[in-house]
Amino acid sequence: MEYLSHKGQNNCTLRLMEFILLFLGSGESGAGKTESTKLLLRHIMNLCKGNSQLEQQILQVNPLLEAFGNAQTVMNDNSSRFGKYIQLRFQKNTVQGAKLNEYLLEKSRVVQQDAGERNFHIFYYMFAGLSSEQKEMYGLLDPSLYRYISGRFGTQEVAERWKHKYQEVCNALDMVGFQEQEQVDMQAILAGVLSLGNVTFDPEESNGSVKVNEASRGWLKAAAGQFGVQEDELLKCLICTTSVTRGEQIQRFHTQQQAEDARDSIAKVAYGRVFGWIVSKINELLAENVDPEVELREIGILDIFGFENFAVNRFEQLCINLANEQLQHFFNHHIFQLEQAAYKEEGLPWETITFNNNEPILNLLLAKPLGLLSLLDEQSAFPQATDKTFVDKLNSSFKRSLHFQPARGRVLGFSIMHYAGKVQYAARGFLEKNRDTLPANIRELFINSITPLLSVLFTATISRTGTLMPHVKAKVVPGAEDKFHSTRKQSVGAQFRHSLMVLMERMYSADPHFVRCIKPNNQKEPGVLDNQVMLLQLRYNGLLETIRIRRDGFSWRPSFEEFAERYGILLVKPGVPLTKESCLEILQSTELKGWICGKSRLFFKYWHQEQLAKHVERLERAAVIIQKVFRGFRCRKSFLKLSAELRARAQQLQEEAERERLRQLALAAEAQERNSFPVPMPRKRCPQSSHPSGQSQQPPVPRPRSKLTESTPFDNFLNPSVPRPVLGTEEQTGEEAKMRKLKRGATVRWFKETQAQKVVQDDGAFPSWLHGMISRREAENLLIDKPLGCFLVRISQSRPGYILTYRGEGRCRHYMIQVQPNARYVILGEDRAHASLTELVRYHQAVGIQPFMEILTVPCGQKSSESLCYENLEDLTLSSQADKEEAPSEKQSCPSLPSSSKPAMQWFRRTKNIQNQETSDKGRAKPSSAECSRRAFPRLRSSIHLAIQEIQQFTSTPMSCLNRGAHCTEDVLPK
Repeated sequence: MEYLSHKGQNNCTLRLMEFILLFLGSGESGAGKTESTKLLLRHIMNLCKGNSQLEQQILQVNPLLEAFGNAQTVMNDNSSRFGKYIQLRFQKNTVQGAKLNEYLLEKSRVVQQDAGERNFHIFYYMFAGLSSEQKEMYGLLDPSLYRYISGRFGTQEVAERWKHKYQEVCNALDMVGFQEQEQVDMQAILAGVLSLGNVTFDPEESNGSVKVNEASRGWLKAAAGQFGVQEDELLKCLICTTSVTRGEQIQRFHTQQQAEDARDSIAKVAYGRVFGWIVSKINELLAENVDPEVELREIGILDIFGFENFAVNRFEQLCINLANEQLQHFFNHHIFQLEQAAYKEEGLPWETITFNNNEPILNLLLAKPLGLLSLLDEQSAFPQATDKTFVDKLNSSFKRSLHFQPARGRVLGFSIMHYAGKVQYAARGFLEKNRDTLPANIRELFINSITPLLSVLFTATISRTGTLMPHVKAKVVPGAEDKFHSTRKQSVGAQFRHSLMVLMERMYSADPHFVRCIKPNNQKEPGVLDNQVMLLQLRYNGLLETIRIRRDGFSWRPSFEEFAERYGILLVKPGVPLTKESCLEILQSTELKGWICGKSRLFFKYWHQEQLAKHVERLERAAVIIQKVFRGFRCRKSFLKLSAELRARAQQLQEEAERERLRQLALAAEAQERNSFPVPMPRKRCPQSSHPSGQSQQPPVPRPRSKLTESTPFDNFLNPSVPRPVLGTEEQTGEEAKMRKLKRGATVRWFKETQAQKVVQDDGAFPSWLHGMISRREAENLLIDKPLGCFLVRISQSRPGYILTYRGEGRCRHYMIQVQPNARYVILGEDRAHASLTELVRYHQAVGIQPFMEILTVPCGQKSSESLCYENLEDLTLSSQADKEEAPSEKQSCPSLPSSSKPAMQWFRRTKNIQNQETSDKGRAKPSSAECSRRAFPRLRSSIHLAIQEIQQFTSTPMSCLNRGAHCTEDVLPK
């Protein structure tokens, strides 16, 4: 991996507040672009870490998108089947938000995979990660039965790895902020896509129409239940097209091929909209929450699909290679054209370096009106056009082009000479994929689905760049579903062209840094370098010419003002003017060679900065020596002056002491001369103390705080010898006390309304580690004499949330526990979300808390139930008894807390019993396993169970009639 910039290698420092940075990763499929993006993103998040969970949420986006957008190909086991552009928004070097843009998801992979390839990862993760009870709820059977995954699953070892990946995906969904019901609906739709793929058709003998095969009736019923629609309505969308002409309803029955195309089209569109909704939801949850007028800086990271040349290349490979052609042209524009043009403008002697300009290839693909994509859209607009007419049109239009070759023989295809080599494309399916048609009436059917997410997906509109916009409803004209999918609908090629145009506008307005990824071999083996493969990539990527232009060119080009301001110190004189003459005077004093002075700036080689830095360093060392000598002289002078003052003071004190001694001797001699007896002096009365205890009033001595020093933001050192502070003695103004009371009241209300039922245990008691709303000092005093690893959880006094206090070695650490909008609990800085507070504590009793990896051991329990720290939760009660009578307890969403005379335990036990009774009345069946009880499930539909039973009757016989052409070449995971 090599980092390149048109400003030079030494200028790749992240300067967030100066300009918009853009990192572009390019290379072949499997070269490491996605992994480089993840490493770069993690590095940026560590540099710009703030006091929020936003950084961890951004990092969790990658595993989430990989599960839904990546798949195994013959070139890469984790190939990105879409392109993504990540925009990170910054304010004062702290990340404030993020936005994603996705490009051209390969939806056709959902319904068809070539030999040695797989479907998207999420399907395999679901089969490996869902429990048997969850599979039953979603209507999923053995993975070997599904045609869309080709009957292949994997070995037991692979399945265990996929199970772990599924847990990571669920955690990423929780961390980013997806609601529980949204996750359930999403997986139900994916299960419906798989079931729909097993629906097969047989021709009718009477009227030439088709009917659903009897063996796949169960799959149709299962898909309808998973989509939340009526089975007969879904069947109509598959086998016929209904249109209204002059008030008369006309049905046109499909052929077998048309019915299969309609089935696959529904599956592709449903999956594509789920993926688009995930991206849109991520953007909504990670959007910056700042004033719109505040200027934000941006870092953009582009991770796009690499150049591909398979045995069979289709429409998706054409779009992917087009994107790589555009990136290569952008690279050539910045590295070669702009840099060499700058040398000519400045009048520098320069020999032009030739490079492989791929602009003619871009014109072949993107020109209007005779470009390849324009001709494809033209042919897609004609209902009678076929893939063969499209190829004939290409052959007649580009027969004189040097970058286009017609296919030989009767092969339906063509070849294009890309910058990376010749690629032959199979044209079958080009028109259908470009049209991206959807069966008539299917959109209206899914809008009326009882699955909320499916209704949202098909109510939303599609932007000009192909982005799903759930909050913008598309206009629907009743009875005109056939017009909605007419030729006026924007094609896939047009959407991709527009999105690519928007991307290039962003790239040209940014300061780009290129990350060129080189693939070591084609066998996907680690530690093996194939010289020929690497040399070929270096040549067609233009890296050999880049190395030459970096060697012969001038990577650092500062202006006269910038150079004089930075290196004016080398002249060792004040007030250096920022002019060209000053720059030349500075360079003559350094005796540098090889630099050139242009018309408006200086041109340096990459090593010149290091030589100038050495000159500045020499002056810095001289300045340090001067400062050392001057400070020593000043200190010696001060020391001598101070010594003289001390000696004079000592002599003065000695003289005063001698005079006092002589005075005392004189007084003693005078007393001896007296012959009279001494008269006793009256005794002085001590002033009586006004203190109630009778002891003298001592001036107040400030007590040392228990928080002596802080080595981290989390910990406080503990000193048992320090007296414990007395709480409540701090003086507060009336306004501060009022605000503190309001915050405490809001927190108590939040706990009572949203958390009390979740925290209380089955026996109606709180966990022993929950200590109510106690202060930071109280928590430290409770743990001061506890063993190492003891902990407690307390309710925050200033915000809705919790704080975990941990007893470390000689210190206490305080970890903030954030409750996310989707009711997930996360320790600030951790990368794992938990469904409950109890689950969080149980997890960190086995796994340490970052960054010190401290494990919770012993909970700090209460001495008895009477001494629980819950009294402060009883402050918030109903305003009057009349309110209680008007609002019956069974209708209140949140019962009132008990009075101070009754223990808090009774109220929570009563509330828990009421909750259990309401839950049982509603008939909500709880799963038996602990994991299932924490996850929501879709409504149990009888149609899914009936469909499973019907499918199992047919699966008792060999499945050859159902899985036509499906073969299993690997071990199948047991059911």
